[in-house]
Amino acid sequence: MPLAFIFCAGWVTWHVPAFTLSWAPPSDPSQYDKLSALFNRIDVTPNLAGLFGGYADIVDWLALICVPIFLVLGVMTVERAAMEFESWRAIDRVSVFMGRITMMLVVLLTSVMLYEVVLRYVFERPTLWANELSLWLAGFVFMTAGLYAMQQRSHIRIVLLYDVVPRWCQHIFDVISTTLIVLFAFFLVYGGYGEAFDKFYRWETFGTVFDPPIPATLKPLVLIIVSMVALQAVINLISDWNMGHVVHGPDEPDADEIAKLRAAVGDAGVGDQDVARTSQNTPKKG
Repeated sequence: MPLAFIFCAGWVTWHVPAFTLSWAPPSDPSQYDKLSALFNRIDVTPNLAGLFGGYADIVDWLALICVPIFLVLGVMTVERAAMEFESWRAIDRVSVFMGRITMMLVVLLTSVMLYEVVLRYVFERPTLWANELSLWLAGFVFMTAGLYAMQQRSHIRIVLLYDVVPRWCQHIFDVISTTLIVLFAFFLVYGGYGEAFDKFYRWETFGTVFDPPIPATLKPLVLIIVSMVALQAVINLISDWNMGHVVHGPDEPDADEIAKLRAAVGDAGVGDQDVARTSQNTPKKG
């Protein structure tokens, strides 16, 4: 499911100029001609006619329709792996599915780099696109991995003071940190929306032979992912509110924990270990 989503989303992303020219063409004639020439150069299926009087052909429309379908199916079918954080809400499935997409992107990124190494050093025929494509994929990986790390509570935290204070004080720390994350996301989106929209609408490219739209895609992606990270931080705050006193384990797992991790890796389905390595003393009912 993640690979199907990546393929359809990648196709739509590559053909965004077709949808821009069809739905909201630039009013400036020079900008319109520039975007039209760019699309004619990058169109993967130039022999197919556009539908509904626009530039997007039937393959573009099918990919666009399949993106939300595969997203919904992926979110509905994603399952927690043995070593992932055990606390789940329905809305957490979006972040976890984004984590699965990130994992597949890492595989694709590694494949592209390996392909380039073989062509360059074995056949002495390096490509003109592998380096830029690697940078592009790495940018997506870097962004989407942050959302997954937030959902898994695996982001870097300094817990020296957090672990020794009582639970009510930990609640205060959690509220302060979440508020700061939300404020950062708000001001980043507020200050960067204009530039991100301009780069996306003009479909600014990288300026190389392959010329991928790295600025046009990563700029808006930064704002989208940061907003999703802020939302996930709020969800984490709500989900973890009724937990007992939280004490984080050491950074280096001991021998018993290593044995448990090795046993968990081979398990299919769910397990008892979570990536945060936390000890949660949940108060008894009654």
